Amino acid sequence: MKTYKGCKIPEELYYDIENQVWYKIEENGLVRVGATDIGQTRAGKMVNVRIKPPGKHVPKGKPIASLESGKWTGPIPAVIEGEIVERNERLFDEPELINEDPYGEGWIAIIKPTNLERDLKDLVTGDIAFEKMKEYIEREGVECKG
Repeated sequence: MKTYKGCKIPEELYYDIENQVWYKIEENGLVRVGATDIGQTRAGKMVNVRIKPPGKHVPKGKPIASLESGKWTGPIPAVIEGEIVERNERLFDEPELINEDPYGEGWIAIIKPTNLERDLKDLVTGDIAFEKMKEYIEREGVECKG
């Protein structure tokens, strides 16, 4: 895992840089979704989470979930279209897991992708993702706790 200005950036994930959302392709072909370390840092302490229920189809560009902190409310848009197969029920009682462990216990949902190959073209990963994250951190003036 790489870090920049205290912000953790796992290289194996796919990223929607502007919305600060990560996607992890699981071995079974499903895709886990969450907010990045940078995104949760900018939003502040999470106080409420709404996640679409399992069985719900989420079109590309529509929200999978919405997050609310003391200073920000916003959607987690789907870059990868698909059906929600699982949501992190713990977040309803412990929304701060997104702040404490954004790439682990703080995951948001798991999606069965409709057309993964097509949608991955709209995301970045590896060294390219790291460079784009650095640009985003500089542009937005983000400093993570690390």
